[in-house]
Formats: sequence, C-alpha cells, structure tokens
Amino acid sequence: MAAPIQNPTKCEVCSVIRFLLAKGQRPADIHKEIVSVYGNIMNRQNATKWCRHFSEGRTDVHDKQKTDRPSVISDALLQRTEEVIHANRRLKLKELHQIIPKVSMTTLYEVVTVKLGYMKLCAPWVPKMLTEEHKKKRMGFALDFLTRYAEAGDDFLDHIVTGDETWVYQHTPESKQQSMQWRHSNSLKAKKSKTSISAGKNMASVFWDRRGILLLEFMPPGMTINTVAYCQTLKNSPAIQPGPCAQRLPFIPLPEVASWWKIIPRR
Repeated sequence: MAAPIQNPTKCEVCSVIRFLLAKGQRPADIHKEIVSVYGNIMNRQNATKWCRHFSEGRTDVHDKQKTDRPSVISDALLQRTEEVIHANRRLKLKELHQIIPKVSMTTLYEVVTVKLGYMKLCAPWVPKMLTEEHKKKRMGFALDFLTRYAEAGDDFLDHIVTGDETWVYQHTPESKQQSMQWRHSNSLKAKKSKTSISAGKNMASVFWDRRGILLLEFMPPGMTINTVAYCQTLKNSPAIQPGPCAQRLPFIPLPEVASWWKIIPRR
C-alpha cells in the first residue's frame, strides 16, 4: 500500500516530529505516525535523534549546512606546481609528489588536471624535424620540379632517380595485420605464435626511378653506408647512369656521372 503522501521534504517530516513531540508522544509512537503517512521516509533511529534535538531546545527543522574542510589548494600551490611543470613537462605525478611532498597525490592530480587544465599528451611522430632553412630549400626544390615538369611534361619524370638505405633483416615476422583472415563471427579463432625480428641484418642501398628499382646493393656485414660507399656504388653500377651511356661504357668516371644529374640534397 502506497503512503498517503509521497516524496515529502525532510523539513516537513521534521516539523511533524516536533509537533507530535510537543503533544507529548513518545519517539517510538512518532515514528509509527511518520511511517503511516509518509512511508519509510525515515528510520526509527533518525526519528529518535530528531526528538532528542527538539527536546534539547532546537527549533530549526532544517539540516545545518556542513562546513567542509578548508581547501589545501592555495594560490601558492598552484603557482609552485605551474613552475615545476614548466621546468619539466615530462614529469610524472609521482615525481611531482616528491618535489611537493606536503600535498597528497590525489590533490596534486586535481591541481594539475582541473585547476591548471593540463593533460599529458604524446608527441606525434614526424619523418623529419626541419629547420626554417630546410623548409625553404624543400620549397625551392618543389618549385623547381613543378617548373621543369611544366616545361618537359612526363619526360621530366624519366630523369628522376632517387635512393635510400635500409636495414634488411634475415627474418622479418609477419605482422598480426598481415595474418588477418576473413572468418565468420562463430568461427574458431586462429592462434599465432609471437615471433621477433632476427638479430642478423645487412645494410642495403636502393636506387629507383619511376619504372622501378635500378639497383639493390647489400653491404658486407658490419659495414654501413657512408660517402665512400656511395661513391663506390656510383663507380661500379652503370645501372644508375644514363641509359645510352650505360650500354656503351662499362665504367664511367664519377665526375662525368655527376655532370649528368642535378643533385638534390636529402634535406
């Protein structure tokens, strides 16, 4: 059976308790009266507590506002935390607590994230960290390419040869993405053992043009690519020299090879 009065305010219930107590009713009887009208809005212990308060002379039927503990987050703490973060933005919360030990880590977290509005973000990976000089040079090369392409069309693309070096591992495991298979949702899940890249590796230099790879050269074990190695590759590899000359001559001096190409710096 539903109570005659639904969802009463607490001050209303306390007013009734004070009224019935003034009429001389006992706390147990007052609680029964409350339940009969308002339902289980207040247990017997609370009803007895309010009767005791009113018997001791209390007249206010409203709950007293609870006084919160004084906040430890002061302007000085905010300023100090800001200074520490500015000095080292990679600082961990535990390390910050070691610098400011008088404040709990929970409070420091609130200071950093809520009060100061900081979030710890990862820096995105970028291919190169270019200076303004590097950017200007790349812009100049790009404009040069566009100008030459506008003049010569697709024939200009036949004159572009580029190269790079890379480590080639003796064993490169297949990634999870590469091993994905089309399956139904109720199919058994395939298992894949975890493998790692082999320790054995060789440095390889690769040159290519618009039609594909011109040269793939592996360095001897323990050697890396340097200026001497690049010069030796140019001397001994007619594949990356202009086609007609490469067919006529097995070896062409490096200065003459360099005169055929417009060399673009890597940066």
